[in-house]
Amino acid sequence: MNEIYDQVKALCQGAKFAAPALAGATGEVRNNVLAAFAALLRQNAEKILTANEADMAAARESGLSAAMMDRLLLTPARLEDIACAMEALVMQEDPIGLGTVRTRPNGMEIKRVRVPLGVVGVIFESRPNVSADIAGLCIKSGNAAVLRGGKEAIRSNTAIVETARAALTGQGLPADCVSLIPFTDRAGAQALMDMRGLVDVLIPRGGKGLIQNVVENAKVPVIETGAGNCHLYIHRDADMDMAVSIAVNAKTSRPSVCNAIETILVHQDIAPAVLPRLQQALESRGVELRCCPRTLAIIKGAAAGESDWTTEYDDLIVAVKIVDFLEEAVAHINRYSTGHSETIVTRDTAAASYFTGAIDSACVYVNVSTRFTDGGCFGLGAEVGIATQKLHARGPLGLAALTTEKYIISGNGQIRT
Repeated sequence: MNEIYDQVKALCQGAKFAAPALAGATGEVRNNVLAAFAALLRQNAEKILTANEADMAAARESGLSAAMMDRLLLTPARLEDIACAMEALVMQEDPIGLGTVRTRPNGMEIKRVRVPLGVVGVIFESRPNVSADIAGLCIKSGNAAVLRGGKEAIRSNTAIVETARAALTGQGLPADCVSLIPFTDRAGAQALMDMRGLVDVLIPRGGKGLIQNVVENAKVPVIETGAGNCHLYIHRDADMDMAVSIAVNAKTSRPSVCNAIETILVHQDIAPAVLPRLQQALESRGVELRCCPRTLAIIKGAAAGESDWTTEYDDLIVAVKIVDFLEEAVAHINRYSTGHSETIVTRDTAAASYFTGAIDSACVYVNVSTRFTDGGCFGLGAEVGIATQKLHARGPLGLAALTTEKYIISGNGQIRT
C-alpha cells in the first residue's frame, strides 16, 4: 500500500510541476499538441488496437458481459472517431483568457479571466476512449491530467496515454502534463483520492458504486458525475411512431452507456395502443421488459420489482410502468432518477413546458432521444463526464467546466484608505 501511495504521489507531483508550463502555453501551442495527438493516434493505430485486443481477450476470460465488452472495444472506426474528436477540440474556442474588464472610480482596472483548474484527476472505468477525451480536454483547457482507469482497459489506456505524452513532448511541453496511474486496484484509486494539495479537483466517471465511493471518501474536491438511470415518458397525445423510434434508439443503440434509458413511463390513455408496438420493437432487438402489473395486463413480460425503478441496467433490459397523468410521471422520475437525462414524447406544448420545468435533471429533452447527452453532440468537442450536481458545472463537462476565474487588478499606486 505504501509503495502504491508513494508512486501515485510521485505522478501527482510530476503533474503539479508540469501544470504551469501547459497553463502558460499559448492557445496555438495547445492546439498544435491536439493536432499532433490526432496524427499520432492514427500513426499508432496498430499498436493501440493490438493493446485493445489483449484487453478484450482478458475480459472474455474473466466473463465480462457483452454490454461491457462493447464499452471496452476499440475498432479502427472508433479510433478514427477519437482522433477526429481531438481535431474537433482544435476548432473549439480557447476557454482560457479574458472574460470581463471593469475600471473603478479610482482608476483601478479589474480583469476577470478564465484560467485552468490546475491538476485534474479522473477515476473512470472500462471505456478506453475516455482516456483520450480527458487528455484532449485537459490539454485544450491548460490543465494537467492524472488518470486512473479500470483494469479491463489498462493496456488500451496505456497505449493512448503514451501517445498523448509523445504529442506533448513533440511540442516542447512536459510529458507529465498527462499521466496514467498503472495500478487498477482500489489502492491506486484511494491514493489519488488522498492527493489534496497536489490534485486540484477529482472527477469520477463510471457506475454508481464508483461515483459514490469517490464522493464519500475523497479528500480532494470532487465534481460529481452521475450514473444514468434515465427515463422516457410517453404522454397521452404522443406520436406513436416517434415514441417507438425514440424508445428503440435510447435503449438499444448502445445500452451500456449512461445516456441510455432504463425506464419507460406510459400515460394510461395511450398505453393500450403503444405498449404492444413497444414490445414488438424492443423484443425484436433482444430487450427484456420488466413491467408493472397494469402493463402486464396489456403485454407479456417479467414482473418489475421496486429495485427495477432504481437500477441502471447497462444492458438490454428496460422497466415499463403505466402512469395516470403527467404529474405522476414527473414525480416518479424525480424520485428514482439519478439526475442525468430524461425525455418526454408529446405534441402538447403545455405538457412539454411543465415537464422541462419540473424535472430536476441535468438534461431534459422534448421529442428527442436521451442518447444525445454527450459533449460531442452538444458541440463541446468532447466531455470529461456528465455532471449531475448543481455547483460549478452541470451536464456534459466540456472545456468551460475545466476552468475557473482569476482576477487581475492593475493600477498606478492606489491605496485603500
